[in-house]
Amino acid sequence: MMATDGTVLQTGDPAAVGMSAEQLERAFGLLTAAVEAGQISAASLTVTRHGKEVFARGTGQRKPGTGQPVDADSIFLLASITKPVTACTLMILVDRGLISLEDSAADYLPEFTGGDRPDIKVRHLLSHISGMPDMLPENVSLRRAHEPVEVFVERSLKTPLLYKPATDFRYQSKGILLAAAIVERVSGQRLRDFEREEIFAPLGMERSALGMGDWPIEDTVWCGTDTEEDDELRSWGWNSPYWRDFGAPWGGMHSTGRDLAILLQTMLNRGAYGDQRIFSPAAVVAMTRDQNGALNAPWGLGWG
Repeated sequence: MMATDGTVLQTGDPAAVGMSAEQLERAFGLLTAAVEAGQISAASLTVTRHGKEVFARGTGQRKPGTGQPVDADSIFLLASITKPVTACTLMILVDRGLISLEDSAADYLPEFTGGDRPDIKVRHLLSHISGMPDMLPENVSLRRAHEPVEVFVERSLKTPLLYKPATDFRYQSKGILLAAAIVERVSGQRLRDFEREEIFAPLGMERSALGMGDWPIEDTVWCGTDTEEDDELRSWGWNSPYWRDFGAPWGGMHSTGRDLAILLQTMLNRGAYGDQRIFSPAAVVAMTRDQNGALNAPWGLGWG
């Protein structure tokens, strides 16, 4: 059930919102057990209900073997949780009348031509039915060369489609990348700057950024359980400075459990948080309602 006001999260007691403190501890214990078993290196759990934060704690170490504890405010690389946030930026511009979901993506990316590309609507990029691939065939070679995100966009504009748009569903990071490219073309800003100014700062998400933000990599949580990396992984892998600050619109955001809870509360509030209106109620509905109809592949606009 969605709230209709700008409810701001406050600390609360589990029992007051119909939750069990004992069950929350049991859930957190599962994460701790996974850390102790070496299945994951760290985790952070934030639980909210009815506008109350009833649990927020971390387990594990920022990097295995360092002894630096993870807590509720530790910064993680979010991987694909980045995608819904990228979708949020595009929907802000839809709210402002600067982008139409029904337009061809080529209206905003004129070099996106040939074959069935003109049939790809902006909405298709967000609901994974555009025909774009998940990863480019040359993904690894581009990362080895430390190419910037702009080169990935250039290659994505020319990469072959996998199927005719809107006829199939395949998870597609490169469709999200092109949605981000549209945001940058229309706004005139880098995506990371747009997100900071239009989402993170207004919501008080002070420990969130696309890319590294202002934090040294040592202040973020290590990805994976193995700290032994070869030269290639140290150069372009998940924990490399290159990849952490690359700012992949499909997987490069950093944030905390508490910050993400603020964004999710904003969605529950139909786009508002406190006195800040980030999205229209209609945008929230579009992002969270199935957009793929007869394809039997339910997905919202950026939100699965």
